[in-house]
Amino acid sequence: MAVGHRRTLGARIGATLGVVCGLIGLLAGLTGHAWKLGAIGWFSGGGLLMLLSLFALVDGALASQRVREGGPGRGAGGAP
Repeated sequence: MAVGHRRTLGARIGATLGVVCGLIGLLAGLTGHAWKLGAIGWFSGGGLLMLLSLFALVDGALASQRVREGGPGRGAGGAP
C-alpha cells in the first residue's frame, strides 16, 4: 500500500465503528434500556472514536500529499 493509504483505510473503518457506537448510544437512549455502558457511554465513545478517526484521516492525507510533492518525509529534518 502507498504511504498514507493504510492510515486512511484505518480512519474510515474507525469512523464507521464510531457511527455504529453513536447509533447504539442513540438507540439505548431512545428505548430507555439499561445497557452496560449506558446511552452516554456509547454515544461519547462513538464521538471519541470519530474524533480520533478524523485525526488519522487528516494525517494520512497529509502524508500522501507530502509523498506526491516530493517533500521531506518523517525524520528527514524539515526545511533545507
